[in-house]
Amino acid sequence: MSAPDLEYPDNFPAEQRAAVLKGPAGRLEVMLDVAESEPARAVAVICHSVSAEGGSLHSKVVQMMERSLRELGAHTIRLNFRGVGESEGSFDRGFGESEDLLAVCQWSRQAQPELPLWLAGYGFGAYVTARAAPSVTPQHLTSVAPLIDEFDFSPLPRAECPWMIVQGDTDECVVPDAVYSWAQELPGDIQFIPMEDADHEFHRRLMDLRGVLKNGIKRQLDLSDP
Repeated sequence: MSAPDLEYPDNFPAEQRAAVLKGPAGRLEVMLDVAESEPARAVAVICHSVSAEGGSLHSKVVQMMERSLRELGAHTIRLNFRGVGESEGSFDRGFGESEDLLAVCQWSRQAQPELPLWLAGYGFGAYVTARAAPSVTPQHLTSVAPLIDEFDFSPLPRAECPWMIVQGDTDECVVPDAVYSWAQELPGDIQFIPMEDADHEFHRRLMDLRGVLKNGIKRQLDLSDP
């Protein structure tokens, strides 16, 4: 679907829909989907990694994250950061991408002001969501395979919400022990979940990732089944 065919929506659709939102660098391509249960309990914004590690809203890990959150009862928004797909702008190592995420969260809160916000990021997206979380004040933050070797997470303000970190122990893009050590030093309500035999893209472990995400968030937020 080309950019002229995408519309600027005012609210969530009744079914999955591609759209564009107004971002700080121009158009932001998003995919909107509705919760699998009614009433919805949250809106979840899911962020992708950089291109070498699955860099679009269509990556398999991002799609599995979205499915997990939707099955938990959240409306979902997957966005393409600036310079990806139909989103305008160029790669900015997390700075401009944080502004992209803030724009999407602002639209979400205008469209569904009664619902809390969840943030979830994969790889580079984990860095962007961690950067933006203090400004967004989400109800929950999920980080999958955060690229702490490539992006500096150390000076980021801590998220004032429950935070789940999922890391595969055969990740070829980051040192798993380094992620574990970083997570151990984080203050607050942190849930670190290692996954055995899981590489960066969770080959053959995507369905297991789905269960880990759903069960982990349910524990941290004390959620009942939708």
